[in-house]
Amino acid sequence: MKILVASAWPYVQSVPHLGNLIGSILSADVFARYARLKYGKENVVFVSGSDEHGTPIEIEAIKRGVSPKSLTDQAHEYDTELFLKTWNISFDNYTRTESEVHKSFVKEFLLGVSKYIKVEEEELPYCEKDKLFLPDRFVKGTCPYCGFEDARGDQCDRCGRLLTPSLLINPRCAICGTPPVNRKTKHWFFDLRPFSESIREWITSSPDMPENVKGTALSWVNEGLKPRSLTRDNSWGIPAPFPGAEGKTIYVWFEALLGYLSATLEYFQRRGETERWREFWENGKVRSYYFIGKDNIPFHAVILPAMLLASEKNYALPTVIAATEYLMYEGQKFSKSRKIGIWIDEAPLIMEVDYWRFLLIRMRPEEKDMNFTWTEATRIVNSELNDDVGNLVNRVITMVNRYFQGKIPEPRNLGEVDRKLLSRIGQTLDNVSSMFEKGKLKGGTELVLELARETNAYLNEKAPWDKIKTDVEDASNTLFVASSAIRAIALMLYPVIPEKAKMIYDQLGLDITQESWDNAKEPLKPGHIVGKPTPVFKKLPPEFEKNLNEILEKVRKEVEKRRPALLK
Repeated sequence: MKILVASAWPYVQSVPHLGNLIGSILSADVFARYARLKYGKENVVFVSGSDEHGTPIEIEAIKRGVSPKSLTDQAHEYDTELFLKTWNISFDNYTRTESEVHKSFVKEFLLGVSKYIKVEEEELPYCEKDKLFLPDRFVKGTCPYCGFEDARGDQCDRCGRLLTPSLLINPRCAICGTPPVNRKTKHWFFDLRPFSESIREWITSSPDMPENVKGTALSWVNEGLKPRSLTRDNSWGIPAPFPGAEGKTIYVWFEALLGYLSATLEYFQRRGETERWREFWENGKVRSYYFIGKDNIPFHAVILPAMLLASEKNYALPTVIAATEYLMYEGQKFSKSRKIGIWIDEAPLIMEVDYWRFLLIRMRPEEKDMNFTWTEATRIVNSELNDDVGNLVNRVITMVNRYFQGKIPEPRNLGEVDRKLLSRIGQTLDNVSSMFEKGKLKGGTELVLELARETNAYLNEKAPWDKIKTDVEDASNTLFVASSAIRAIALMLYPVIPEKAKMIYDQLGLDITQESWDNAKEPLKPGHIVGKPTPVFKKLPPEFEKNLNEILEKVRKEVEKRRPALLK
């Protein structure tokens, strides 16, 4: 079985913030690292890339007096360094929509599904002040269904209903606020209607698809799928390949979705294995996992499956679309202009990246919007990372060194409580695996922490520091079991905190790069030599929150010096 892991392509007109990161890329990285442990590195491919086409980029470039390519070149280079080097994201291929492989693939794919594409003339909103046709998302107004006054022309963020600009009440240009006028233009449309029943059957029969994804997809299908425009009247993008479509470009959402395929193709081309990419797209031979924000559900749960079906290439439809809700920051939306939130080039200057990776997964908005607060962040670092995990590791490694010369002791006559915890290790590995494969990463880490707390309680109950004086056999059993537990805990946390997990493995005298998921079900071998104990985590000091404003101001000044000129 092959595993394809895909992260929504981040739009590059600005540096991503923490909400962007947890909504797609970090979540996908955690799953990809897990999948490699579970299924083997050669059976997993993890892809994404910079989404750099379309009107928002074009407008941002105009504002800055540069070409869109200059803007996206700087942004892609900066974001790539942040993802790969700073945040330790383990992409197999992080590419870009300006990739020649991608542009060629998109054109060829769309020509191949031409029987589902038709030309229509339509009236579209046009801003006379900005002198351009406005894509759906660049028309805002009041939602006719729920009354939300800041709905976009493609979808309402409050009620989730599919919209068109013509449905909005009091529409306005999202750039300048001017009411748009309607002008006629010709566009190419992809007809979704032939795939309605196939999509309904696929989404309803999926055993692992999250309910928020099923609900959105079925809502679209039940309302009646319609042709969707796949061309735009803007110059920055992939030129439409259809006869008579000169001056048109491909709508960014259609091409970005096809980027999952082109990025896989490009990865194997670079390896000189041109045809192997198909192994990760063949129906029945691959499980595919997509990590996205909830606003992207319709594109991944309706438009992507429709395009894959239209190709008639036997491509696998998504196994799991793990769509997060929104992450708020201290009760407010992230806002660069109002300095609300933390951006991914700021966060590593505040604390270590593995701390951020852990606390973001622990705050991951899997079922409802979540609120990042510094009080909760401090609790997670100090209580969960340092106390539940770090102190446990330090206690066990210290006692193995002190009482057994650094060797895992030989167990004899294990008692019921010993056998119960050993059994719990294997159960937890299976349960965490099951949670991860449903896209429930936060839920999976909660199970790991439960095992850590149980192991701490087990140590306190068995008290090997006392038993070593009166019952060496019992102390041996306790540290044999506890050592095996921290090995499993470190392995299960490796996808989330890879550097810190590696430190724990080093102290256990093991190489985590040679490990596999199910190996941790087996206890450590008696006589195995562990390393010396070293604190893995440290608490955030009591004055941290008190000094936070000062810390953030200092960090932002430092980041301002580092950011490329076009991203400031």
